[in-house]
Amino acid sequence: MWDQAAQWYDALVGLKGSEYQTSIILPGAFQMMNLRKGERVLDLACGQGVFSRYLFQKGMKVTGLDVSGEMIRFAQKRSDPSITFREGDAQDPKALAGETFDAAVCLLALQNIAAIEPVMANIKRWLKPGGRFVMVTTHPCFRIPRQTHWGWDDQKKIQYRRVDLYASETTIPILTPPLVRSKIFTVTYHRSLQNYFQALTQAGLCVDGLEEWTSHKTSEPGKRAKAENRARNEIPLFLALRAVAGVGGKSRRRS
Repeated sequence: MWDQAAQWYDALVGLKGSEYQTSIILPGAFQMMNLRKGERVLDLACGQGVFSRYLFQKGMKVTGLDVSGEMIRFAQKRSDPSITFREGDAQDPKALAGETFDAAVCLLALQNIAAIEPVMANIKRWLKPGGRFVMVTTHPCFRIPRQTHWGWDDQKKIQYRRVDLYASETTIPILTPPLVRSKIFTVTYHRSLQNYFQALTQAGLCVDGLEEWTSHKTSEPGKRAKAENRARNEIPLFLALRAVAGVGGKSRRRS
């Protein structure tokens, strides 16, 4: 699936990432990870290596793992050879057998993985005791494909977010516009906050941080601009969670 979509995705994201990635996700995730220079970091579902390169430029020793061989080839082509990229499934404990890391991260990818329980178990397996894991997803409460929408209340003159489904786990095929003719699609697996927390805690990862990130964008001047900007600032676009490996493990909080 992702091999077929790799060329489109690489063109979309580019060398340094999309606008949302460069403005919100990359700096936000890096801050939450609370890294020290020289630490070993695992970039799970690394795609074509945007965050791997970002981490490397910050002085980290980086390993990127992705199930798509095409994505890995794009990553290797675009990146410093000191970054290690491996083709492998994050659901497979043998993907990084015998390796350990100070921290791990997964950006905007858990919602594209069918079973997250084995992924969380592997993250715990691959992290050193006290190691940190940061995950970022589109917000599971407010950003569900085909189930959440913007609405306009003409009487109150406000923009609101409509949510038609939340608690039920749902599989949603996504036909990407440029690839519609070739019928190439990806899959989004919607999960609730409860599902994510349960998967983390059952794996022995203790959640110690949660952040909700809103859009940095603003509307063009117009009658609804003020209401649109207010709604955009009130309703988060992304959810970020930080967890620590090991029961009773302590994280190094940001100063």
